[in-house]
Amino acid sequence: MHFVSGNGIVLHYRLSGPAKRPVLVFANSLGTDLRLWDGMMGAFERDFRVLRYDKRGHGLSEAPAAPYTIDDHVGDLAALLERLDIAQAIVCGISVGGMIAQGLAAARPELARGLVLCDTAVRIGTRELWDERIAAIRAGGIEALADAILERWLSPRFRAQYAVEAAGWRNMLVRTPVEGYIGTCAAIRDADLSEGVRRIRRPVLCIAGSEDAATPPELVRATADLIDGARFAQIDGAGHLPCIEEPAVLAAMMRSFLEEEDLA
Repeated sequence: MHFVSGNGIVLHYRLSGPAKRPVLVFANSLGTDLRLWDGMMGAFERDFRVLRYDKRGHGLSEAPAAPYTIDDHVGDLAALLERLDIAQAIVCGISVGGMIAQGLAAARPELARGLVLCDTAVRIGTRELWDERIAAIRAGGIEALADAILERWLSPRFRAQYAVEAAGWRNMLVRTPVEGYIGTCAAIRDADLSEGVRRIRRPVLCIAGSEDAATPPELVRATADLIDGARFAQIDGAGHLPCIEEPAVLAAMMRSFLEEEDLA
């Protein structure tokens, strides 16, 4: 286990792969930790320096009292890169992790060589949706909403075919610190990255699962349309977290993009 202090918080991270290769950062979704990307590591750890981390309020990173902002999360990632002497990285973020990636590229463009934005958007959900979720979790804990959240995370096919694995991901969700979860809910609720993403001048690939009910393909495509030159791709049959359901497909799409953009 490795930890670093930056931006006023202690973050847990894992760094693997050859030291002299391009750095590829993975940023996680709400209610998950860096293990979310385990299924992707075999595709990247030989050719990239891979950085995974637990965002504030998740995994083994500190969980200060809610609420948080996207700027808090962006500042955390920027501080982590600086503490590790990483001058530039390709950032792959999913859901709120994709919002963090967008925010980093807009606010600190010198740190981002390129972006892979999975199942994310410049704005996700409504204020009413997030306020209702925060209130429900304050009242009954994450457990009260866990099954409904899992239905948004994973396609019906995956939940039926891989019930044991789905139960494991549910365990990860419900063990997220409540302050970390609702703090990040508030960050998503209050974020609108529309203006910032229009300034991004880096290679960008936006990817959506066809069965994603949280950030459906048309929402992800609309985000791609705001970024000059951004590409869009869809993973058929996957829900909100294709890194769980279709890691090989997602990895292949990423590898192709990185090679074509001379980022590998």
